[in-house]
Amino acid sequence: MTDTADRILILLAGLAGALGVALSAAAAHRGGANLQTAATFLLVHAPALIGLSLLAFRTARLGGYVLAVALVLFCGDLAARDFLGERLFAYAAPAGGTLLIAGWVLVAVSALLRR
Repeated sequence: MTDTADRILILLAGLAGALGVALSAAAAHRGGANLQTAATFLLVHAPALIGLSLLAFRTARLGGYVLAVALVLFCGDLAARDFLGERLFAYAAPAGGTLLIAGWVLVAVSALLRR
């Protein structure tokens, strides 16, 4: 049985997957390059979040949470540009991209740390 933190990561993975599919459909109908990029990022990271929820490494799971926050910033900003015609807020996408990198670095570092 997974603990609450693991369940939250799985919930976030499901939401990322669902939003990725929805944004893919929106991009197909509206023709938005930003929407397609956001959809791709969500769909790629959804299974990664599930995998990270199953790891016993706390640092890896922390990396999963960082990735989830990063997806909100990065994909949210791209979607806001297409749907609202403006940014989520200044530097949301670059902050999200930086956090995506940091989250993956945390996942990598977790392999080097003791349990």
